[in-house]
Amino acid sequence: MKTNDCALPGWIDRTAIGAVKAFNGIFHHRIVRAWIVLEASVLAALIGTAPLQAASRWDVLQSIHSLENPSDTSRPGRHGELGAYQFRSGTWAMHTRRPFRAALERKASDEVAILHYEWLKSRLVHAGLEPSTFNIALAWNAGLTAVIRGRAPAASWNYATRADNLASELSRR
Repeated sequence: MKTNDCALPGWIDRTAIGAVKAFNGIFHHRIVRAWIVLEASVLAALIGTAPLQAASRWDVLQSIHSLENPSDTSRPGRHGELGAYQFRSGTWAMHTRRPFRAALERKASDEVAILHYEWLKSRLVHAGLEPSTFNIALAWNAGLTAVIRGRAPAASWNYATRADNLASELSRR
C-alpha cells in the first residue's frame, strides 16, 4: 500500500492510515520515521554493527552555537538576538531573570542554552515528538509551535539538518 509516495509495511492497518492523512501528514511522517529507524536497527543487528550514538546535549548546543554565532560577535543579530546562541529577549526571559545583555557572557549564555534545550526537549516529548538533535535544532530555529504544527519553513529544516550533521560529527570525536 502506498500513501504520499512512501511505501508502508502491510501490517499498518488502513484505519491508522486514514487517521494519518487526516492530520496533514504529521503522524504519517512519524510512522515512516519510526519504520526507517526500525529498519536501520534491524539492518545494524544483521550486519553486526551498532547504530550511531545520539549526540550529547553539549554536542547539540555546540553545533547550534557554530551555526548561530561562530565568531562570538557581540553585535546584535537582525532581530536583536544576542550571545553565543543568538537568544531573543523573550526566550532569554523565559529561563532567567538576568538582564538580556548578560547573554553576551558565554557562561550565562551556556546556562540559559542548557535550560532552553531541556525545555524544548520536554515540550517535544509532551507533544509526542522525538527529542532528536534535528527536532531540537528545528525548534530552536523555527520555534516550538511551528515544529509541533509541522509548519517549520524550509530554511529551518536546512538549519536543523546542518546542526544534526555537526552534532553527529562532534559526537564521533
